Amino acid sequence: MAYNIDMKIANIAEFKNHLSSYLAAVEAGEEVEVRKRNVPVARVVPVINNRKNRTVLGCGRGSAVSIGDLTEPQIQESDWEMLEDSSR
Repeated sequence: MAYNIDMKIANIAEFKNHLSSYLAAVEAGEEVEVRKRNVPVARVVPVINNRKNRTVLGCGRGSAVSIGDLTEPQIQESDWEMLEDSSR
């Protein structure tokens, strides 16, 4: 078994608390070994993606319809228990 000397190592709590920075390192091509009580349980490796993102901005335009006012509640205020007068 070969080991990558430059591989980052993190215990689960550290990995969870700094997930964004570890994922940025993986995205940059590094591997991260995740350990539970210093025992390796997983390895996060970059995904080789040779395809470019071909999503075009606005390609979903017209694919959804909104009915009514999105800023207004969808149920009547009289049905809201939290709005009842608490002085009763």
